[in-house]
Amino acid sequence: MKSQGIRSRVLMLLLAMMLVVSACSSGTEGKEKGNSSTSDALALSEKGTFPLVTEKATLKVMIPSNSLVENFETNEFTKWYEEKTNVHIEWIIVPQQSASEKLNLMLASGDYPDIIMGMGVSAAQQMIYGKQGVFLPLNDYIDEYSVNFKKVLEERDYLKASISAPDGNIYALPEVNECYHCSMAQKLWINQDWLDALGLKMPTTTEELYQVLKAFKEKDPNGNGKADEIPLSGAPQGSGWLSSIDAFLMNAFTYNPVFSTSRNHMYTRDGKVEVAYNQPGWKEGLRYMQKLYSEGLIDPQIFTQDSDQLLKLGEGSDTPILGAAVGGHTGVFTQIGGESGRWLDYVSVPALQGPDGTQYAAYDPYGFSIGKVVITKNAKHPELAFRWIDGFYDEETSLRTTIGRPDQEWRQATDGEIGINGEPAKWAKLVEYGQIQNVHWEQTGPTYRSNELRLSQAVTNENEPNLEVLLYQATKQNYEPHKPTDVTFLPSLFFTEEQASELADLMKTINDYVDQMTASFVTGESDVDSDWDNYLQTLEGMNLARLLQIHQEAFDQRQ
Repeated sequence: MKSQGIRSRVLMLLLAMMLVVSACSSGTEGKEKGNSSTSDALALSEKGTFPLVTEKATLKVMIPSNSLVENFETNEFTKWYEEKTNVHIEWIIVPQQSASEKLNLMLASGDYPDIIMGMGVSAAQQMIYGKQGVFLPLNDYIDEYSVNFKKVLEERDYLKASISAPDGNIYALPEVNECYHCSMAQKLWINQDWLDALGLKMPTTTEELYQVLKAFKEKDPNGNGKADEIPLSGAPQGSGWLSSIDAFLMNAFTYNPVFSTSRNHMYTRDGKVEVAYNQPGWKEGLRYMQKLYSEGLIDPQIFTQDSDQLLKLGEGSDTPILGAAVGGHTGVFTQIGGESGRWLDYVSVPALQGPDGTQYAAYDPYGFSIGKVVITKNAKHPELAFRWIDGFYDEETSLRTTIGRPDQEWRQATDGEIGINGEPAKWAKLVEYGQIQNVHWEQTGPTYRSNELRLSQAVTNENEPNLEVLLYQATKQNYEPHKPTDVTFLPSLFFTEEQASELADLMKTINDYVDQMTASFVTGESDVDSDWDNYLQTLEGMNLARLLQIHQEAFDQRQ
């Protein structure tokens, strides 16, 4: 009887263990299923309707900081979109200047948020982490849940092929911003008041720019009796929009497109992929910039300061001390619409002609950027995450997230108002871009801003300054005549998993070295003449040839 009792208790214990294992297994399966379907966990509203859920849900979103946004948590757009969607955001905000590094560290750690947004996820990263399952393929979500982005794909039939990886999957959604002035965005701005004070003409060549900057340094153009003028400044790429010293100046020596955050300096000539930084013209451009630097005409902080420091340089003193600056617009170094009004003191310098006649305005014909937003495998409710993202591609939401609130920062156009392009206007801006504010996200989220939408902004008063009008006119007059005809901007490319993995190391190693040596050559730490050959040999040793070969193969496949 005793042995039977023992056997009975053993059998009961085994049965209990089996039930526990079965329950754990069932729970795991349910959790895994939950990562691809939220129908059991959330009550999602009908597609295209809001709010997205009946009970408030939370998403964890990683973004870079933005110097023009006070606080993403208390931001008016954040509050409006939370009320609209019933989705609360738990923010992970990383410094803008180190966003690329932080992204790489996060991807290596395995501690992923639900959504990565505004971090510039590259094609190579999409392929590597898409194949590994870290980034979810979005094709099925687009087909089943999209309203707004599906419309974008229908209206821009080229876009799907451009954002689809070679395996056919779409791992990231883009930002569509068909911005005319952005297509030739590498600009230099100069203080017109200083030119007038010294009786100087607008420079049109590199030699004329040198003479103007020299006069800025030596002839007290701000009239305060102090030698406090900084003739030319900027900031490293990634700190300010196209604020790096080479972004504009190098195009007077060799074609140098650096529109993307990856700073890959790549283009094609007669179907062949090339880079700017190993060309003879690059050497001449370095020699020119070193001359400017050695004579105190370039800000010594140009390779180290961040966007906030550059803005303080333009706005932080009672008397203007900045003569010229590199940037996509004057808001890179001044407060657009600010009390000082300095943003109106600077005008665009035409594409400069170099000593041998080289004169390029770098041109990007593609009105979108890939990798704006991804959903990771850690998203417990990916359908909700996707629908939350899809909402940004709505026209009104795009205006709200980049400009602000209807009838406060912008309004619908009235009958008879004319847009920037001379056609009937659709909307009017009430507050100028570039001010530190807490009503919108600036350009952190994905948007759909077509060329038609952007250029349909009303010119409400021809006598009042309008940033978009000024940029449109500057681009039309000073840059469009110098669009390249012998070279072509290299579009974003996708690579195989093997190529992407290899390329990730190559790109970082080579681009970091190019940035390091550009600063070293310009500041005089390295000598352009005696160290150039060693520089080229180091690039060869870093396998630049392989980097170009991989891009060539991907480019040929895209054709």
